[in-house]
Amino acid sequence: MIDKIKEHIEEVEKFKAESKEAIESFRIKYLGKKGILNDFFAEFKNVPVELKKEFGQTINKLKEAATEKVTSLKEELESKVEEKGIYGDLTRPGEIIELGARHPISIVKNQIIDIFSRIGFNVSEGPEIEDDWHNFTALNLPEYHPARDMQDTFFIQTDPDVLLRTHTSSVQVRYMEENKPPIRTISPGRVYRNEAISARSHCFFHQVEGLYIDKDVSFADLKQTLQYFTTEMFGKSKIRLRPSYFPFTEPSAEVDVYWGLNNEIDYRITKGTGWLEIMGCGMVDPNVLENCGIDSKEYSGFAFGMGIDRIALLLYQIPDIRMLSENDIRFLEQFKSTL
Repeated sequence: MIDKIKEHIEEVEKFKAESKEAIESFRIKYLGKKGILNDFFAEFKNVPVELKKEFGQTINKLKEAATEKVTSLKEELESKVEEKGIYGDLTRPGEIIELGARHPISIVKNQIIDIFSRIGFNVSEGPEIEDDWHNFTALNLPEYHPARDMQDTFFIQTDPDVLLRTHTSSVQVRYMEENKPPIRTISPGRVYRNEAISARSHCFFHQVEGLYIDKDVSFADLKQTLQYFTTEMFGKSKIRLRPSYFPFTEPSAEVDVYWGLNNEIDYRITKGTGWLEIMGCGMVDPNVLENCGIDSKEYSGFAFGMGIDRIALLLYQIPDIRMLSENDIRFLEQFKSTL
């Protein structure tokens, strides 16, 4: 009888199943109420006393083997089902992957960076939370200077020396403090001003400011650089420079590009003149160079700054600047095909 039980143990260990039905039939055969184990337990009373111990131990081995086999087969089958559920039919065609979309601000910023990188400008970045020195004083805007009123500032925790930067010129100051001429860099980034939000203005927006410092830099160099940029960015080569005022440049100018009057939209955005203002520029004021540790008698330079948001509005004919920060999927999906 004991040998017969051992044969069943070997049979259990060799058993394999590929379906739930086969596993269940095996369980019933050995562990069911009318199964083989119950038959052996019923024979226990007829076993001689001297063999009862060995007989009982062998039956328990059979029970343990059958129980473990059922458990392992179920786990193995479930893992196969799970894998099939994860990967599915590998011969089926793949599902179409939804393409993401770059934000129009990112698109325009990358275009500007690419254009200036071709003529040797690198990219510099700085903190959005600034101190008074880098945002104002070093840029020829000392305390109580009337030009500070031109920029409504967000101050941090009522501390007049800590603020959200109002322009990325503060990055240029930091760059001049840490690098010696020749300097050729552009500084893209987000800036903040305490302005009323409307279709044409926002309390935060994006700028790219450029800086070139070297020996014998002239206004002619500035004009030629801007001419190159407008041709590459807009495909329009006709520009004009109008005298203006900025505390950190002297002389200063506003840059207009001739947009044309080809349709009703051109008339609207240029107010019927064909000219469109795109940026401010000028020669870096000697005081700014000295404040940053650069000898103004040996070096000169020019600077320029433009609003990324405004250029995006122009290029993509976006009617409201607020659309750029609302994260409306219907709006952003329009830019899927743009690199």
